Amino acid sequence: MIGAPRVRGAQHRRPRGVIAVVLAAVLVALTAQPAAADPVRDREYWLDDYGIRSAWDVTRGAGVTVAVIDTGVDGSVADLSGAVVGGTDVSGIGTPNGQTPIGETGSHGTLVASLLAGRGTGEGDGVVGVAPEASLLSVSVGLGPGARDSDEQIADAVRWSVDHGADVINMSLTRNSLEWPESWDDAFLYAFEHDVIVVAAAGNRGSGTTEVGAPATIPGVVTVAGVDRNGRASFDASSQGITIAVAAPSEELVGVMPGGGYAVWGGTSGAAPLVSGLLALVRASHPDLDADDVINRLIRTARPAGSTVPDAIYGYGLIDAAAAVRAEVAPVSVNPVGDLAEWIRLYRRADGPPAPQATAVPPPPEVAATPAPRDPATALPVDLRALLPSASDITDVGIPAAVLGGFGLLIALCGVAAGRQIGRLRRK
Repeated sequence: MIGAPRVRGAQHRRPRGVIAVVLAAVLVALTAQPAAADPVRDREYWLDDYGIRSAWDVTRGAGVTVAVIDTGVDGSVADLSGAVVGGTDVSGIGTPNGQTPIGETGSHGTLVASLLAGRGTGEGDGVVGVAPEASLLSVSVGLGPGARDSDEQIADAVRWSVDHGADVINMSLTRNSLEWPESWDDAFLYAFEHDVIVVAAAGNRGSGTTEVGAPATIPGVVTVAGVDRNGRASFDASSQGITIAVAAPSEELVGVMPGGGYAVWGGTSGAAPLVSGLLALVRASHPDLDADDVINRLIRTARPAGSTVPDAIYGYGLIDAAAAVRAEVAPVSVNPVGDLAEWIRLYRRADGPPAPQATAVPPPPEVAATPAPRDPATALPVDLRALLPSASDITDVGIPAAVLGGFGLLIALCGVAAGRQIGRLRRK
């Protein structure tokens, strides 16, 4: 279930188990030094670049509850003081309140929670989340001796979160497969029927996930891709797939570690809670909206970034928190990112067609937001991007092919020249 993070200087390892935390980060310890400007808070570039500070003029997420299904959230750290209001363990190896980090990547849940609802440690100090007044539920999942079946853990975690008041569920994890067990049908449908939004990370190429996996492939789930500091698709700290809804920062993130202290990290594990926090802001600022309209507001106010809208790399685009809480957005009658109930009706029948890899969503109407600046070199259609060689391809295949091609061309030219010379001799 839980994969080990990649630490600077350590050998890279693929996530292990059925469910893998999608952390493709290099963890670098930070120490906040007394100064005029806090070096931790200063690293949170997304607060200004994505309109989050502006959105705080409307709301900071009070009254909204977000469940973090992860490795456990240490609610005792200063930056999360008062944030965790409840929790449980579904793994069988954690503590009853879900706040004890478990597994090789036990720090993961606390890092995720701090980006979502961190309170900071003072005015302008420490990590502050996107929704710093939202409440958190910590639901710990994990692998290890005595742990329960991981698929059962996820199904139980989703149901527990719904039953205990979650408005949004954050899942920074992946099954590393397009398919999911039927037990998840019931659990996720239970969430949607109770007006709960589920957010999932797209996964990371750097951790071996080249294509989104469940739960990010489940119709109705808000799937989050990752971008670098310049708003361009992250190669290592993101993945791709037609279920992607929006994109958010997944590189150069700073979060809180269990027991205190900070770390620079990355991956769509971090992009997902930024979106979950934004959805908490929308739910707080528009309490009359149901989950479908909240999701619609998220995607319709995103800044288009791909070659098409939506596309398999950015979805509907980069999140815009200020627009999401303020803009005029027309209501919808269905979830714009998919209908799980309809999918079950069509594809769980014994005589039904094979299950699709994902559920496509319709293009949005005209969006008032201004597209983010793009480097023309990166603005390639998805199909072309997939055909481009990687650095290893160039080294292992491209160079030998170029050398052989050069010899082939030389031989061909020599043959042409020889043919012409023979022709002249015959004419003589």
